[in-house]
Amino acid sequence: MKLNEYFEKKKGYGVLATADLKGKVDVAAYSKPFFEGEDTAGFAMYDRLTHANLQGNPSAAYLFVERDKDNEGKRLYLKKSREESDGKKIDEFFKKFKIQEKYRSATKFIVYFKVEKVLPLVEIK
Repeated sequence: MKLNEYFEKKKGYGVLATADLKGKVDVAAYSKPFFEGEDTAGFAMYDRLTHANLQGNPSAAYLFVERDKDNEGKRLYLKKSREESDGKKIDEFFKKFKIQEKYRSATKFIVYFKVEKVLPLVEIK
C-alpha cells in the first residue's frame, strides 16, 4: 500500500521529532502527513520550536501509531525540502486536504519533506 493511501485509511496519532544544530531534541504531537506523490510529505506547522529546529537542521522523524492496534504503525525518516509561508497557498493546501477552518488562521507554514526511509513501528526479526 502506498504511503498516501495508508495515511488516508488509517486512524491514529503521530509525533514529529526534530533537533537543533547542537543536537537538542524536540518531539511534538502532529497530525498525519499529507502527500504530494509517494515521497513528499507535508505538515502544517506553527512558528514554534519544531519549525525553528528545521531552519538549521533539516532532518526529522515522524512516528505514527495506529488506533486500536498493538504495535502497528509507521516510522518515517524525513529531510526538509521546502516550506511555504504564503497565506494564499496555505489556504489552497488546507482546502485540498480538507483541513478544518479553525486551524487556518493560526498556521504559519506548510513544511515539505522528502521521505528518505520508511520502517514499521516495530520490527520483529
